[in-house]
Amino acid sequence: MLLALTCAPAALAQVSDADRATARSLAVEGQESLDRKDHAAALDRFRRADAIIHAPTLLLGVARAQVGLGQWIAAQESYSRILREGAPEGSPEPFFEAIAAAQRELDALAPRIPQVLLSVRGPDAADVTIDGEPVPRAALGVRRPVDPGERTVRATAAGFAPVEVKVTLAEGARETVALELTPLAPPPSASPPPLARAPGAGPVASGGGTRTTLGIAALGLGGVGLAAGAVGGLLAIGKHSDLSERCPGNRCDPSLQGDVDTYHAMGTLSTIGFVVGAVGAGAGAFLLLTAPRSPQRAGISITPVIGLGSAGAKGSF
Repeated sequence: MLLALTCAPAALAQVSDADRATARSLAVEGQESLDRKDHAAALDRFRRADAIIHAPTLLLGVARAQVGLGQWIAAQESYSRILREGAPEGSPEPFFEAIAAAQRELDALAPRIPQVLLSVRGPDAADVTIDGEPVPRAALGVRRPVDPGERTVRATAAGFAPVEVKVTLAEGARETVALELTPLAPPPSASPPPLARAPGAGPVASGGGTRTTLGIAALGLGGVGLAAGAVGGLLAIGKHSDLSERCPGNRCDPSLQGDVDTYHAMGTLSTIGFVVGAVGAGAGAFLLLTAPRSPQRAGISITPVIGLGSAGAKGSF
């Protein structure tokens, strides 16, 4: 086999003597490694030699090393390549002997190669790999040659939990691997979207928040009413004292009629203010006391404050 490299046909005529010598040396190392069953080293040397001078004798060494490593699918392809390429007329006899040996060894290897049928249930489309190598979807559901030994089959699909199966394939085995993908659990339901509001409007308040807001507004209105009533009352009292001095016996000169009308208006304003203040304060207190309390608002307290000439509310949050 090795001497054939020195007497190759015209196709090898352009290979330099240095390259031919290098290929021959690599082939010798490859054969020695093959004889001592160091198949990894043999594969490396034969591949290097074949890359320098492609010949069926060297490719046969590659195929035999692949068989020894358990790479039976790759070896099957190497044997088939030798048979496809053949050897041109006038080639050295070792070339034709290598072709004949490739046919015999391929015929012996083919029935030993395990086959596996991959069946996937669940989604319409799934991605399947064997030892990380993708399997075409067209190859699912039909027998597929696989190297012997322990193999990891994995299937994935969008929206489904991945599934992984380990299978040990013996020489000549015919196995079926069923992969069933189950849908992933739906994610937790999201909180409902906020209520839509008009552009420029303030934030939408919850039921309890709205009631509290209205209560505070009513208290504010009540405070304004009470303040107006108090101010109007004080002015009316002052005007009444002035008229009492200027109108003895409650009889006023007609020229003072304007002051009398002002006094009555102030009294009316004071009365209205006190009525509005009382209604607002009562309504506000009712709304605040009956509003739902959230944990964050459990500590809120609001107290009306009425003073001489002033009214309002104070609170703690």
